[in-house]
Amino acid sequence: MSYVRCLRGIASGIEYPASAPMNLDPTDGRPVEMVLDLQRLAAEFPNASWYDPARHDLWRFGALMALDIRDPDDARHIVALGEGCTPLLEYSDHPIARAAGLRLQVKDEGRAHPGFGANPTQSFKDRGMAMVVAQARRLGLQKLAVPTQGNAGDSLTHYALAAGLSVVVAMPGDTPAPILGNVAAAAHRHPDQVTLELIGPTIREAGALLKEKYIPQGYFSVATFQEPGWRIEGKKSLGLELAAPAHGDTRWSLPDAVIYPTGGGTGVLGMWKAWDELQELGLIDSRRPRMLCVQSAATSPLVRAFESGADDTTVLPAGQTIAYGLNVPGGVGHARVLQIIRASDGAAVAVSESDMCAELAQSWRTTQWWIGPEGAACLASIQPLFDRGLLKRGERVVVVNTGSLEKYLPAMRHLL
Repeated sequence: MSYVRCLRGIASGIEYPASAPMNLDPTDGRPVEMVLDLQRLAAEFPNASWYDPARHDLWRFGALMALDIRDPDDARHIVALGEGCTPLLEYSDHPIARAAGLRLQVKDEGRAHPGFGANPTQSFKDRGMAMVVAQARRLGLQKLAVPTQGNAGDSLTHYALAAGLSVVVAMPGDTPAPILGNVAAAAHRHPDQVTLELIGPTIREAGALLKEKYIPQGYFSVATFQEPGWRIEGKKSLGLELAAPAHGDTRWSLPDAVIYPTGGGTGVLGMWKAWDELQELGLIDSRRPRMLCVQSAATSPLVRAFESGADDTTVLPAGQTIAYGLNVPGGVGHARVLQIIRASDGAAVAVSESDMCAELAQSWRTTQWWIGPEGAACLASIQPLFDRGLLKRGERVVVVNTGSLEKYLPAMRHLL
């Protein structure tokens, strides 16, 4: 049974029916989110009995997700492919973390690890797209469209094919070859279901193309924040996993800081929503991790807005960065991201391409983990964050590696 009570404008606070397939809030053009009836959920699932730690995917959070896989009416909409339930890898021997006295962990959303779930397209985008496809099926939508820097399009294609839906993916032509190749191959094999459009240089141009050409044809936009809170709800599972009890424990808790590579920022809103809901359910208190949002110095609208004290970002010209997922020149959800950063006493910081490349090479040599360029940007930010007092000795710090380096080969091979 779904416990979604309504949709609500993140900025306006206006409520809308959860059964309406809407995009942005018609009042102000801002995103909407799904609102759960947590009182009813707590009454019907006391003592967090909605949580099933035996499941190795994001659906382990049961009724706290917008669809409950244990309920037959909800389960028929869900295409579960193992997404979520990824590990926290201990990395306290990272040279900077060791010198700073940090307990550093990497939340690895890329390569599969034994005993855990595995995002099928090796990217955190699978969390959001699993929910997008499930909610689309719930509402009877058959045609979806997404503009993307790469991984979101790969993920949506994978889930749409598994669900029998049609999809249009628009992405820049310089998207990393493995990612672009996955979508192109799907379009070749399933031309009746998958359409690929190449346009750039960034996601903004891709979005404009879809709005002009495909939305009038009846495709429903699932662009970042432009679906009714579905991707936020899927990404919420990342925040739930960071809070969930360790094996053999019963206590829900949070790290001191989360370092997160931030393009559009859906994951920031998702994690924050998860923690607010856990607090309302009485599982954690009001303390929150400092949200430290990392961008490439080549394209850093959040950093500029944060440092200038602005309430929202201003669209910037696209830069050139190896962290393709960070090449987002502006975003409709950035105003809320900035609110969350400030509410958590966090920061938005930019990392140079040279530091990003050096960190990617160093982490590969010392760990053999497939940390992608966005994750490497986060690791490269640790020293300046520590120098600014945003990380403190003895703290537990989580870096989110949002995707596998394998998806960026062969362009990154020279760094290995």
